[in-house]
Formats: sequence, C-alpha cells, structure tokens
Amino acid sequence: MRRPSFFVLAVSLTVSLAVLGARLGAQPNERSVFVTALDKSGAPVPSIGPTDVVVTEDKVAREVVRVVPATDPMELAVLIDNSQAAESFIRDYRDAIPAFIRALAEDDTGAHHQVAVITLGERPTINTDYTLDLERAAQGAMRVFSTPGSGAYLLDGIIETSHGIAKRATTPRPVIVAISTEGPELSDQHYESVLEPLRASGAAFHALLVGRPENASQDRNIVVDVGTRDTGGSRQTVLASTGLKPRMLQLATVLTHQFKVTYARPQSLIQPKTIAVSTKKPGLTVRGTPIPASRER
Repeated sequence: MRRPSFFVLAVSLTVSLAVLGARLGAQPNERSVFVTALDKSGAPVPSIGPTDVVVTEDKVAREVVRVVPATDPMELAVLIDNSQAAESFIRDYRDAIPAFIRALAEDDTGAHHQVAVITLGERPTINTDYTLDLERAAQGAMRVFSTPGSGAYLLDGIIETSHGIAKRATTPRPVIVAISTEGPELSDQHYESVLEPLRASGAAFHALLVGRPENASQDRNIVVDVGTRDTGGSRQTVLASTGLKPRMLQLATVLTHQFKVTYARPQSLIQPKTIAVSTKKPGLTVRGTPIPASRER
C-alpha cells in the first residue's frame, strides 16, 4: 500500500522541480554594453535614455532597463607607428598623443584609467607599460622617435595587445587606440588572425590614419575597417599630421563621455553570435562595445 504514495510523491516532486526549473529558466539576466552617442556635429550628447537605444542579440531586440554614465576605468593601449614612414610626423605625435593621454585624466566621472604606450616600428615594443600615472605615460609618448629603415607592424601589435588585454582582464572597458601612417605594413598576418583575438579581447578599437592613403596591405585595410566597426570603435583619416591633435582631443572627449547600457536577456547556455546597438532617434548616432560575460561586474 506504500508504493502508490511513494509513486505519487516522486511524480509530484518531479513536476515541482520541472516547474521550478522552467521558472528559473524564464528569468532574464542582465548584460551591458558601452555606448557612444553623438549628435549631428559628432560631439557626445550629455544624456540618453532607455528609449533612445536599441540593443539586439542575433537581430532579436532586448529590453533596455537602464542607462548610466560609464564610470568603469579604461585599460587603454596606445599603439604608435614610429616606422620610417612616420619620420615627418614625429613632432606632431609628440604634441598630440601626450595631450590625448592627459585629457583622459580630466574624466568628470572620476574614473582612474590605465594607459600603456606601445611602438610599432620594426616590431611591437612596450614604451610604457600600463600605468595609472598618466603623466608617466604622456612622458613616454614624448620620447617616441622614428626608427630608420623600419616598417610598421600594426597587425602584430593588435594581436599582441589583444592577447595581453585578455590575459590581464582587469576591467570590463579595454580600449585600443592606434595611430598609424599610410606607409608599408610588414606584418605577415591574415586579417582573420587579427580580428579573432581583437574581438575576443572585448576592446573597442579606434584607428587614426595619418597621411595620404597609399598602397597599404589589403589585410590591414580590412582589419581597420571591420575591426573598428565591429568593436564599437572609430576610424579617422588625418591627411596632415598637424590635424592629429584636435582629432585625438576629440576622441578623448568621446571616450570620457560614454554610457553603460544594461539590457535584459533570457537565461540561455548559448551565447549570441552578434550584439548590435542602434537608435531610432533622429540626429543621434550610436555605436556600442559589448562587455564579455567574463568581465561583467
């Protein structure tokens, strides 16, 4: 006579666990993305709301639950092409790049960013390792000089920097800023071998190309085009190196006026292949850098 009662109890317990599992599976979790929001003139807007941003995962819209100023510290690597092709630009480098680094220290959010300076002539070389002392990083940038007879290794620099960022994993907000000439690229890398670690690092990639476009390698062009777009970064061409400083100061303003957009997504063991940020608000331009799940705080 006890078997039926045990059977009923087992069935009841199984059903209860199934219902509980279904409820837990239906509960959404939260993910975030760093968003740049610009007005028609290209200047960062002072504020945006949840209705101003559309976040999609694999083309499926998610509910934006909150938008706040981005206060997470940046882990920012500055890659500098100091090959022979950059010889005539070095003076402007020494003016523009330290000014950019010092501008990061004036972040109104109070975030304390880390900056590293890496040169690319002959091979990627650490000029100044990641430091919270931004004046030290600025001084390092002022000591950059061109390397005679050398070519640039931008693609190798992106790979090594991306691997370093992934290994350090100190902040959810890594950034790579590359200042490159339009001279020869000597990295022997296929573009996919560069884009893969760049995406995996979670870093936003910004590229400033100095000088008149020449016959740069196809792989470098693809990395600059696709890498900046897919990571929520930006690409700028500076024909005259004297225009580098205002462009870099503008980039510093953009980086220090971003937003952290948090959205809800269903519980799932399968991670989305694509996360996209857009807007329906006229006159507003947005781009986003998703935060890898391993770096969410």
